Amino acid sequence: MRAAITGLRGVSVQGDSMREVWRNLPEETPVALVFNGTTAAVMMASPQDIEDFAFGFALTEGFIDTLDQVDSFEVVAHEAGIEARFWITEARAKAMQARRRNMLGPVGCGLCGIDSLEQAIRPLPRLVAAGPRLTRAEVARATDALRAHQPLHDQTHAVHAAGFLLPGQGIVLAREDVGRHNALDKLIGAMVRGGVEAGAGAIVLTSRVSVEMVQKTVMAGCPVLIAVSAPTAHALRLALDAGLTLAAFARGGGFDLYTHPDRIQTGACDAA
Repeated sequence: MRAAITGLRGVSVQGDSMREVWRNLPEETPVALVFNGTTAAVMMASPQDIEDFAFGFALTEGFIDTLDQVDSFEVVAHEAGIEARFWITEARAKAMQARRRNMLGPVGCGLCGIDSLEQAIRPLPRLVAAGPRLTRAEVARATDALRAHQPLHDQTHAVHAAGFLLPGQGIVLAREDVGRHNALDKLIGAMVRGGVEAGAGAIVLTSRVSVEMVQKTVMAGCPVLIAVSAPTAHALRLALDAGLTLAAFARGGGFDLYTHPDRIQTGACDAA
């Protein structure tokens, strides 16, 4: 497996002074998602947790619906990059053509190369009304709690993270990547492969909330999304229609709550 970090020498210029520095920088490499011998997507990603990334991407992009649709899977490293090879059932291979993607995208690109505008804003399933009940304090502290699960960020200060928060337990699983979409796919893949029930908790992001992040969260079946930064207006509309609870600007002990607030206890008694 390729190294996730490379140390490189540079020169730091601060005001009138200059000094030599050694920086740990995150690697990124092309990862080809291959289904039944056909490349469906090539994404730039951090070269760790490739299995989680591949399964998360396949699930959230609609190439597969369940793990039993995968007959076999392997990761093959090449000089030019990494192949994540799926062999899926014949019935699923036919359905996959509706969601086919062929591109070499920049870091974290979630829409490049799709075949139509209609595929960009695809219909989402409606999440069930039930779900976790999070306290105000758990939401407000979620992104701070995620910081304790970001070793790659600690070394490079240049990657995103996605974590899964369970009520009363905190962050129980996290993944990192140079791309925010990739980090979320890795997390979802790890959850599915590990049998973690997405409906029992919340996904926490170190990034803004775009349309794609809402789509992936809903496709994973997670009813709550918490992010450190802002949502887009379209992402909020999608979250509202899909039944997703969305809290943004979760930092500094507070957050903004935009959609489906019933899953978060916001009363004063819940602040402690």
